[in-house]
Amino acid sequence: MSELSGLQIFKYLPASKKGEHTNCKACGFPTCMAFALNLAKQKTEISKCPHCPDELKKLYEQNNRQPQKTVDINGLKIGGETVLYRHEKTFNNKCGLAVVIDCQNSDWKNKINEIENFKVKKINEILKIDLLILKNSKQEDVENCSKSLNTITFEEFNKLPLKIIIDNDFQKTKDELINIRKKAVLEKDENYSSPVCVYLSHTEDLDFLCAKTSYYICKYANMLVFEDFNENLFTALMTLRQNIYTDPQKPLKVESKIYEFNNPDENSLIFMTTNFALTFFAVANELENLQIPSYLIVTESDGMSVLTAWSAEKFTAKTAAKTVEKFGLINKVKNRKIIIPGLLAHMKEELEEEIKDFEIIVGTINAFEISDFVKNLENNSK
Repeated sequence: MSELSGLQIFKYLPASKKGEHTNCKACGFPTCMAFALNLAKQKTEISKCPHCPDELKKLYEQNNRQPQKTVDINGLKIGGETVLYRHEKTFNNKCGLAVVIDCQNSDWKNKINEIENFKVKKINEILKIDLLILKNSKQEDVENCSKSLNTITFEEFNKLPLKIIIDNDFQKTKDELINIRKKAVLEKDENYSSPVCVYLSHTEDLDFLCAKTSYYICKYANMLVFEDFNENLFTALMTLRQNIYTDPQKPLKVESKIYEFNNPDENSLIFMTTNFALTFFAVANELENLQIPSYLIVTESDGMSVLTAWSAEKFTAKTAAKTVEKFGLINKVKNRKIIIPGLLAHMKEELEEEIKDFEIIVGTINAFEISDFVKNLENNSK
């Protein structure tokens, strides 16, 4: 069911039929059309119109019904989705990743320790298992785990208001997930409004498990529950999930500051780039692998890449100079050379005018070229 437009609402109001009560102003608006447009934007209430037909009331109520309920599990929110595709609006709550641990197994404590120590750093975010479900557990087991992990018992899990799909056949699970989401979003059928959890039993085939759960994250599981825990599996799924559940209307960016690599000192190399996350991590990865102490100045550029930020005037000589001054670079180093991205070669003189006491060195266009660039730099300085 698509959203009701102002014109669609207007067709039910008195003015569209040129009958009695046309543009009566009882709703507080000068015309029925004005009321319809504001109602479509949810800037007024349908009850404000005393002559609203029951047919429109029923249609409006159904149209504004929440397609999918949100379930909160000790702070982990799942469900609450309103669209089929994230580019239509955005996805609201990421697909939860949960692991079941059977406390009757001899190695259950080791498994929990493994899960507690597992974390993945991705684009300024530390990712961990969202939920630990203890099977055949005692109350003290849950209390001990809950200090570092979101933990519930298997009994509590089964009482959650979720639609649980036991994954025995990929095709059936896939079809059911798609059907439920379409019923919830397009028809706003309350019978399909519960968040959907896919339960995955133990398997030795981790490749197939990774492939099918990757699909389920895309379409349309709200939570995946595993009887298996494998670090490589969850690292892959968390990376995919972060991409899928990132708001496409918001740029990916990191904090603007001076980052340090390999314990830099006052004579270390100094690089500069924008705060676009993909650019930052490409450069940061190269600097880490260099095994050479270095600084990376990250300027605020609204999460835009180097050339985009320059063309949009988000990266200028003045903003770069402000970043250098704000974080006191001149007090950190004796080195007076800042290496800028090769795409900004045309800004060399302008940057030197604004960033006093520093020489600007034009670096590489591509991050993977940094290693060779640094070697040549060192050879030329000898």
